[in-house]
Amino acid sequence: MSEIIHSASAEETRAAGRRFASTLREGDVVALNGELGAGKTEFMRGVTEYFGCSEQLASPTFPLMNVYEGFLEGCELSLHHFDLYRLETDQELEGIGFGEYLSSAWASFVEWAERFPKYEHAYTSAVTIDYDGPERRIITVTRRDA
Repeated sequence: MSEIIHSASAEETRAAGRRFASTLREGDVVALNGELGAGKTEFMRGVTEYFGCSEQLASPTFPLMNVYEGFLEGCELSLHHFDLYRLETDQELEGIGFGEYLSSAWASFVEWAERFPKYEHAYTSAVTIDYDGPERRIITVTRRDA
């Protein structure tokens, strides 16, 4: 099942992230797809806003993974946010303990997931953000049937 969302601003992209976050369940793993600068980080800002994460969200390009602590219904939770752009092989991904990290978070978000098809089975949903002009974006949310 897919949902199409049209965004005309960074705030609308963050709002889409907040709406998406409200549908997540513990253990979800989300593939985040889109070209450089398409809005993946803005979408994630909306997700972290929904969970009340106090950390300032930044694209994790250099650290490979950021951990955000948040809350849901009064309970603490951890979100893992990966950026696999700089990795090239499955061995590099496995070397950072990718599989273990996925199973230890309340939910995980993986940018550039399409570069590692070996892990496709792990994703419960995918968010793809495409350019639709200089300021406009098309956000496609696809969920796997449980």
